[in-house]
Amino acid sequence: MQHVERVVVLALDGVYPFELGIPSRIFGAADGRYEVLTCTVDGRPVRTNADFSVAVEHGPEILETADTVVVASMATPRIPTGLPAGIAAALARIRPDARIVSICTAAFVLAAAGLLDGRRATTHWQVVDHFRALYPQVDLDPDVLFVQDGRMLTSAGAASGVDICLHIVRTDHGSELANAVARSCVVPPFRDGGQAQYIQQPVPDAGVTSTAATRDWALTRLDEPLALTDLARHAGMSLRTFARRFNDEVGLSPGRWLIQQRIARARDLLEASDLSVDQIAGRVGFATGASLRQHLHAAIGVSPQAYRRTFQEAR
Repeated sequence: MQHVERVVVLALDGVYPFELGIPSRIFGAADGRYEVLTCTVDGRPVRTNADFSVAVEHGPEILETADTVVVASMATPRIPTGLPAGIAAALARIRPDARIVSICTAAFVLAAAGLLDGRRATTHWQVVDHFRALYPQVDLDPDVLFVQDGRMLTSAGAASGVDICLHIVRTDHGSELANAVARSCVVPPFRDGGQAQYIQQPVPDAGVTSTAATRDWALTRLDEPLALTDLARHAGMSLRTFARRFNDEVGLSPGRWLIQQRIARARDLLEASDLSVDQIAGRVGFATGASLRQHLHAAIGVSPQAYRRTFQEAR
């Protein structure tokens, strides 16, 4: 019988409605693999940062049954200083083996509870200085979309909550299901956690040529040894202009972006095919199987064989 993962979302005072709905929307589209429940610290309605409150069906006792707990973000003025007794009591109910996720400013709550001490974490770039002043014991990385450190996962602002939930689906059940969820929700299927939070120019000015068409072109040629000169030539730009505009739009250098796309394609093939590591390396543009092993280990900390074995056993 298929195991159904229970995800419990904790809504705190001043919660952002958008972020509160992300876990239900993403996990709820995962083919029945997850059950999503929402609670507050006392079972009562909470005010959002908008002009309405939300009523929930559950109090903090439901946290005791959670396989994964997601703490939704709250408006900056509502970020608690320290750890209020009600929140502390609610967090104390979480099982020691449960996975704990924060979206955006909810990292302040996990840090106040000591759950991030000595761990790498992230939060919204606008509150980095405040976070560091309060919690210097946390290894804060303000330049990424999300971070996983053991059973603790933290994400940056707003839409990165979508990224971290898709990351969880992908980790639990593979790329095929995560991609299906992304298609259902009409969101990008994969943004690497190491991508920059703040992109200087996400939407090009009117009349300015975008690099989007070249990115689409490159994705159909990952098996080829694409160089920056090839990309710039396709875009009809000088090397310097292309590299600058690419970084402004994507938040990554072209080379780093290509590596991420090749790793993502390799993970798909490791999960869904019986191709050898060398064959997969050739199909995604890494020169050798050794190169694929090096890049995959740097990205997710495991070898191709271990990654494939994990999903074969799951199937």
